[in-house]
Amino acid sequence: MNKPIIFVTAILSSLYSFSWDGYDYSRGSDIEIGSGNLVRPGREIEIYDYGSNQYKYVDVESINSYGNTVEVEVYDYNDGVYRTFEMDR
Repeated sequence: MNKPIIFVTAILSSLYSFSWDGYDYSRGSDIEIGSGNLVRPGREIEIYDYGSNQYKYVDVESINSYGNTVEVEVYDYNDGVYRTFEMDR
């Protein structure tokens, strides 16, 4: 198994237990993926969007690691749009 896959797997496994903070630059708002959400492509997760002060359900489309950040692309059911979150490590 190569190192990037192991690293991303370790990050995703830890996300199941803890909340994960991030930012949506296109909307200019902070978001939080709460504990109990398994963040993997094809999974539905619940986020809290501080810009709209709402909990929302989104589908995880992809996860990419770049340097010190992780990008999570999701489909937002409420707004009918794709969003990309830059998550803290």
